Amino acid sequence: MIWLGGLALVLAVLAAAPFLREAAKPEMDATARRHAPGEFSTLSRGVTHYLWMGATRGPVAICVHGLTTPSFVWHGVARGLGAMGFRVLIYDLYGRGYSDRPDGPQDSAFFVTQLEELLEDQGVDDDITLLGYSMGGAIATAFAALYPEQIRQVVLVAPAGLGHDLGPVARLVAKGNAFSRWLMRAVFPRVFHKGTEAERDLPSSVEGIVDLQQAELKYRGFVPAIERSMSGMLSEDLVEAHGDVAEAGVPVLAIWGREDKIIPLSAMGRLAQINRNARQEVIEGAGHGLPYTHTDELLHVMRDLMRD
Repeated sequence: MIWLGGLALVLAVLAAAPFLREAAKPEMDATARRHAPGEFSTLSRGVTHYLWMGATRGPVAICVHGLTTPSFVWHGVARGLGAMGFRVLIYDLYGRGYSDRPDGPQDSAFFVTQLEELLEDQGVDDDITLLGYSMGGAIATAFAALYPEQIRQVVLVAPAGLGHDLGPVARLVAKGNAFSRWLMRAVFPRVFHKGTEAERDLPSSVEGIVDLQQAELKYRGFVPAIERSMSGMLSEDLVEAHGDVAEAGVPVLAIWGREDKIIPLSAMGRLAQINRNARQEVIEGAGHGLPYTHTDELLHVMRDLMRD
């Protein structure tokens, strides 16, 4: 029966290995942040990294990024918005970029509170143009539903929260149990690296975006944050929030990529049913990375709304 004990030991090592690899990664701390652009604010759940871009005066645009790619995903768009006269605030959601990696669920309340506190910290309280990309679109919608009086307009770029299917592994991860936590740490780094590598030859308004994306895997807490968001924010249905935004009369522009395999165009029809006044546009040839692969087209679609 010695072999049974040996087998049990091997299985235990295999089970523990992904967690040990995660624990061995360096923390996102002052050393890791020493060359970061922008500034830092200590909020209730930890340090949040942010950067003001664009005009020094003018209306404020706040950009909320998505599940895996931090605030640098907005750099090209932010430059364009700045040319339109906007002061643009981009920031890293908890668990990504240069922001802290707090424990606990990452649901809409978690992310809305981070945005609330950051805006209060920066003295921004009304007339906000709020942009959200992918999961950031769900966060922007949840925020606008709660604080419509602060919002001038909402721009949703391939927004989550209206239906998506990231595949069978993602559905398992969304369950948020012990197996899903192990699966995420064991499988996600390879899947993420392969997926980003496949985009290396695509045009991008963000220099070195693939290397920047892959660098996220180096730091402790990134992978667990993605798992918590998949079982939290990305598992929420935002239909009611979209309805509240529509009822409040907040102008909404939704922009979709024709070739998006992450957020299907069927979500466009669902939004139309909820908010008949929402303006919707489709960018031909664009996949899910349209903020950085089709930046000029995105800005062209937004330009008329921004003039209103």
